[in-house]
Formats: sequence, C-alpha cells, structure tokens
Amino acid sequence: MLNFNTLLFVSLAYVALLFAVAFWAERRAARGHFSWLRSPIVYTLSISVYCTAWTFYGAVGSAARNGLEYVAIYLGPTLVFIGWWWLLRKILRIGRAQRITSIADMISSRYGKSPTLAVVVTFLAVVGSTPYIALQLQSITLSFSVFDTGESGFGSANATAFWIAVGLAVFTILFGTRNVDVNERHHGVVTAIALEAVVKLFALLAVGIFVVWGVANGPADIFSRAAPNLLHPENIFSPRWATLVFLSATAIICLPRMFQVTVVENADERHLAVASWAFPFYLFLISLFVLPIAIAGGAILPEGSNPDLFVLSVPLAEGQNMLALFAFLGGFSSATSMVIVAAIALSTMMSNHIVMPLWLRASTGLLQTSGDVKQVLLVSRRISIGVVLLLGYLYFRLTGGSTALAAIGLVSFAGIAQVMPALIGGLFWRGATRKGALVGMIGGFIIWAYTLFLPSFDGGFILSAQTLANGPFGWEMLRPQTLFGLDFGDDLVHSMFWAMTVNTGLFIAVSLGSTPTPLERLQSTQFVDVFRLNEGSGGYLIARSATAEDLYTLAQRILGADAAHALFTRVARAQGRSSGLPEATDDFVQVLERELSGSVGGASAHAMVSQIAGGGMVSVDELMKIADETAQIMEYSQQVEAQSRELAETAQQLRQANAKLTELGAQKDAFLSQVSHELRTPMTSIRSFSEILRETKDLSDEKAQRFAGIIRDESERLTRILDEILDLSHLESGRVNWVLQDVPLQAVIDRALNSAEALISAAGVRIVQKMPETPLVVHADFDRLAQVFINLITNAVKYGISNAPEIIIHARRVGKLALIGVIDNGPGIAPHEHMRVFEKFSRLSSETLAGSAGLGLPISREIMRNLHGDLTLEDNAPGAVFRVSLPLADYAPR
Repeated sequence: MLNFNTLLFVSLAYVALLFAVAFWAERRAARGHFSWLRSPIVYTLSISVYCTAWTFYGAVGSAARNGLEYVAIYLGPTLVFIGWWWLLRKILRIGRAQRITSIADMISSRYGKSPTLAVVVTFLAVVGSTPYIALQLQSITLSFSVFDTGESGFGSANATAFWIAVGLAVFTILFGTRNVDVNERHHGVVTAIALEAVVKLFALLAVGIFVVWGVANGPADIFSRAAPNLLHPENIFSPRWATLVFLSATAIICLPRMFQVTVVENADERHLAVASWAFPFYLFLISLFVLPIAIAGGAILPEGSNPDLFVLSVPLAEGQNMLALFAFLGGFSSATSMVIVAAIALSTMMSNHIVMPLWLRASTGLLQTSGDVKQVLLVSRRISIGVVLLLGYLYFRLTGGSTALAAIGLVSFAGIAQVMPALIGGLFWRGATRKGALVGMIGGFIIWAYTLFLPSFDGGFILSAQTLANGPFGWEMLRPQTLFGLDFGDDLVHSMFWAMTVNTGLFIAVSLGSTPTPLERLQSTQFVDVFRLNEGSGGYLIARSATAEDLYTLAQRILGADAAHALFTRVARAQGRSSGLPEATDDFVQVLERELSGSVGGASAHAMVSQIAGGGMVSVDELMKIADETAQIMEYSQQVEAQSRELAETAQQLRQANAKLTELGAQKDAFLSQVSHELRTPMTSIRSFSEILRETKDLSDEKAQRFAGIIRDESERLTRILDEILDLSHLESGRVNWVLQDVPLQAVIDRALNSAEALISAAGVRIVQKMPETPLVVHADFDRLAQVFINLITNAVKYGISNAPEIIIHARRVGKLALIGVIDNGPGIAPHEHMRVFEKFSRLSSETLAGSAGLGLPISREIMRNLHGDLTLEDNAPGAVFRVSLPLADYAPR
C-alpha cells in the first residue's frame, strides 16, 4: 500500500507540473507564439472538462448500480456535437460578435442587456455549481482515503479538502485573472486543462486494459462475470434515461464551465468542426471500459465496497500500486480541472453582473474622472474565486459527504437546465422578451428547488422530513416529490417535468403578452439573424451624444492605457484623421460598447456608456413599425376629413403648426447639442487641471504655472465661444445697434491687416493688394465691416497652407456695387463642402480643434446681409476665393 508521504509528494509534483505547463503557455502566448496553443486539438481536450471526478468515478458506480444507465451521461453531449453542432456554431458566432463573457452575459445581452437577468442567471449558476464543486473536493478526499491503511496519519477529510481548495484558488487566481479582456484568453489554464484531459483519459484506459486483459482473459471472460441483472436493458429509453440524456445535452451548453471552454476560450470558429467528431470520440474512449471495471469491482471486491471508487480499489486489490497511483492522478485531474474552470467562469459572472453594477451605482457621475476600473475588476474576480471555492468547501463541511452530496451531480444539472428555454428561445424566436425569460427562469428555479434540491437533503435543510412526507401544512397535493398527485416513480423525472413545464410555459405566455423594448428588438435581430448580418452592421440608429475625451477616459479605465490608445487611434485613422481623437459618432459609440463588453459584460458596458452618452438604440424594424402606425393614423385622419370639411381644415392647421414646431424643435436640439459639445471641451480641460492643482500637494512651480496657463487659455477660449454665440444671436434677432456712415474701403482693409499682422508674420504670408485708383467708399458700420475682413484674412492664413503662402485682396467697382475678393493659394475647399462653410459650428479641418466654435463665417455673412450686401464662396482659383459685395455709398439705402 502506498504511504501518505508518497501520495502527497506525487500530488504536489503533479500540481507543480501543471503550474509549469501553465506558466510556459502564458510565456509563449505573451511572445505571440500561439502555434498549437490555439489548435483544434487543445480546444477539444479543454472541452473534456465536462468529464469531472463525478464522471470519472461516478460513471463506474452508476454502471455497478444501474447497468447501462450511465451511457446517457455520454450520449447527450455526443448528440449535441454530432447532430446539433450548428447550434454550437451559432452560439460561437454570437459570442464572438457580441464579445460575450459568460452564459449570464449571453442571456442578458439577448434580452436588451438586462442586468436583472444577468444577476438571476449568475445566482442560479452559483447555487447549481457550488455543491458540484463540493463534490469534487469530496471525491479527492475519498480517493486519498482509499490509500489509507490506518497507519499513514492522514489528516481529517475537512483539512484535506481545505488545503485542496486553497491550492486550487491560488492556481486559478494566478492563471485565470491575469487580464479582464475576453479576447486575451487564458492560454495557461486551457493548456493545463488539456494536459489533465490526456492524463485522466489514459488513466481510465490503463485501468480498463488491466481489468480486461490482466484480471480477466479478455472481453468475453470479463462480461461472463457480470451480475445477472447488470446488462438487462429494460431501463433504456425509460423516462429516467431520456431525462438523463436531456440533462447531459443541456449541461454541455449551459454549465458555466462548459460555456467558458466551448465559447469564451474558443480562438477560431473552425475548431468546432474538429471538435464535432473529436470530442464524441474522446467520450467514447473514456467510457469504453466503464462497464468492465464495474463488473470486475463487483466480482473481486468484498460486498459493500463503494462502487464509485472501483477505479482505485480494483488495482489496489490486485497489488497494482503504480496503476492505482496513475488512476488517482486521473481522478485528481478530473476534479481540479472542473473546479478551476468553474471558478473562472463563476468569478467572471459575479464580478461583471453583481460587483460592477453595485460599483456603478456607488460611483454614479464619476466615470469621466480618473481611476482604474480595470483594477476593480481584477480584484473583484480574484476575491470571487476565493468566495466560490470557500462556498464549495463550506458546503462540503456542512453536508459532511452525505447522500445529498453524492446525488448532487444530477441535481446541479437540473438546476442549470433552467436557463435553457430562455437561451434557445432567444436564439430562434424574435418575439421572446426579457419579462418572459425572467419569469420563466424564476418559476422553473423555484420548482426545481422545491421538488429536487431541498428534498436532496432528506429533511435536514428548510424542508422537514414531515413536509417531505405529507406536504406543507399536511396538503398532500403539494408534496415536493409527488406534486399535484403525479408520481413518476423517480424524483429527478418528476422535478424536471414540472420545472421545465412551468419554465417553458411562463416563458412563452409572458413573452406573447409583453412588448419588447427597442433595444430588445435590436438584440433579437442580431442574435436570431447572426449568420445573415455582417458584424457591426444592420442599419441601426443610435440616439447618443458624448465627447471623445469622456469616452477615452472610460476606455482607459477599463481596457488600460495601451489598449484604449490603440483602439481610438485605429478608429481615428478609419475616419480619415491622421492625429487626435476620433469623432464620437454613433457607430464609434457602438463599437466602444462592444469592446468594453469583452471586459465587463454586455449589461455593465451598456450601463457605463449610457451613463456618459445617454440615449439608446432603435432598430430599422422599430422605425418601420412606427412608420406603419403613423400611416394608419394618417389614413384615419383622411377619413375624418372626408366627413367634415371644418375638421379637415382644423386638422390641416394643426399639422402645419406641428410641423413648424417639430422643425423649430429639431433646430433647437441641434443648436443646443453643438453648443454643449463646444463648451464641454474647454470646460473639461479647466475642470481637469483645476482638480490637479487642488489635489496634488507636491506639484512643482513650473508645472503649476503651466497648468494655470492652460486654464487661462481655455477660459479665454470659452469666453470667445460665448461672445461669438451671443454675437450671432444678436445679429439674427436684429438687436444690434448699427453705426452707419460713409467708410473708405481701403481704411477698413488696412484696419483688418493691422489686426492680423502678428498672425500673418508668424505664418510668413505675403499680402498682395489690388485696389482701384479711385478709392471706393461704402455706407456701412466701420467696426462690423472690419470684423468681416479680419475673419476672412485670418481664415486664409490658417487654411491657405502652401510652400509660399500668399493672400490677394482686390477690389473693383461693378455698377452700384463694390466687389472685394480675398483669395489664398492654399488647397482650397472641396466643391461638396461649399454648402457647409456657412453652417453654424461647421469646421472642415481637424487641425484646428482648439480654435473657435466655427461661427466666424456665419457671423460674417449675417453682418453683410444686415449691411444690404452679401458674402459668398466662389470656385477655387486654385485656393479658396471669398467674395464680399456691398452697395457703394451713393447707392446705399439710407
């Protein structure tokens, strides 16, 4: 018999090997050497995390007790990967397009990025997975006890389980929380899981080969030793067998750990094609010798031996200590791989959907200030991993390895199956709503807990033995295991029937009776039609408003400085900008939200962006529906008009008034939106540097002076913008007092040149004047007319960029008018931009983001029109040509 020290040494050496493999894989990934780290074989082996210690040991125990029933546990996943691989492909495609981080994120994103749904799924997953984690801890402690002869000094099972939980937590934290981006996958963890998959497969094959050809003389001999009732297939295709197939098929999709390795860790959708046959083949191999081992254990070992441990006890009984040690490592691999991946998946869900929403609520209004959300995420995930392992250990302590714990595998499968209707319905039914999914899952979860989870404690938790026997308050119709008098003869079948009936029924009924929100309609189209839609397309309107500076601050806090800079630079170049931040367009806001989803989940990312940008999304389908409803209203209005002329005339007047109000409202909204955007930029700088000056105690005098200068410059810029806005407002409303007099045109131009002299000299611009011999005299306001020429000359200096910049000012008399041209030799203005030149807040160059608000030319045109003249833009020659026309003094209106 192996002693305790040997077993402990081998276990620690094996764990050290896993650490080394994970560290090596992380180092290769960091250098960009992915090669086979992203191969379909590693991906397929990682999916084998489905085969836990409950499967490794429990399949043999199930075969010894119930014959061929164990096959159902392998048949469900096989059917999914062979017959329904298109379903997995659709989930994979959606996961990549939506940057999904977990099963909770998938469901909440489908139903309008609902944080409530995410919390419900997370809670259900934790409740369902925690006992299963406890089961893995128990399996490891039981496997240690098999080698205990009573002289080894093994510690208590509780102490063994505790230190195993601590070790797994350390490993998971080190290699599972190195980043928060779903695209930066856990290469170290996945590679270690793949190695464990090979170990547990070879271990079970080795025991099986020994049993068939070492203990027996071949397959015929081993099967001849089977108990008479072991191979009877009467239970095949029974209700329980069909339920097991359904549960195992559901588990391969919905279990958090399976979603993690199948969807989140997937590096290439094409790997699924290999996994569709390779994973079923893996399941076939790992189940190949289950029945022979069960037969050998029943024939060799004393009556009353634990069938779940036949994999270890048969080799030990035959004196094969090294083979038993190898089998122990196989069971150890099965348990640890499940716990590691489950802890990663659950910690991501807890962090994204519980911690982050609470943090967002506590930090409302602070997303635009400095801080590090990324650090909050990493710390919360590490703490969540410790909480998950602690919950598993506490459950193990509380149950003490009772019968309830032994049956918890199927109980957990049944619990997590309650997300299946909402998931499948959301993938194929556009009419599925958030309310339907929420009510259905809660209803199914309550039925599952009442009919299966709580009764599994045999009256030791919440439901007493008397309640289990007679129902609450003696109402036998409500007995948990024969609800409403239906007795299926099997608790699992009974619970699944009622839970899935209630879940699916409520899901469909409430969805039919409720109306999805616009965001739900958008997400439903992107999920249901994911193969028809190009990524990032779909013709959707997004009513949002944000500044690039605020969005950049948010991206830095979550993605990190380098990743945020790379993203914004890429988008800016795609928008045609060689430097600076990109324009905060609706498309960019949507792209940013999707990038953030990869770190914090869809619901939290949507909440963060909405907190800054506001607004929401409306789909083309929704707009078409609104248009249809409007058309119906108009048709009804026409019928009313045909019946009554007076009502028709009134309706017409109302429509005209409404159209006018709508137009004025749109103009007002556009004006306020642009004004707020222009004012926020300097205000943001003033606020940021003021906070630095106030909060930084050891700031040098040089930096303080520089920051104060920036505040002063931005304040002056803010004042200029406000002056221009007020100036334009006064001009448009006619509230300007004009000082009209006969003015020599040459004097006005000289005044403008003197005002712009410093700018002209700095730019090295040559001024050429072509004035008529007879001076031109106009009737105008001297200061206002000079303001027009100052603006034209300064614009020509700024934008007339060339190797030898030159500005030509020429004037001539044409009839009763004086025509003055201001011409530069720069690149000119594109013809399609001519209409935008005189629009308010319109700026055609990204190189002058720190300039005025784009009101100079609109103000100049308004001045000229008030002076009975005009300002126009002519065709390039080759630079920009602005033409001022003004009545001569002798012909001007008085």
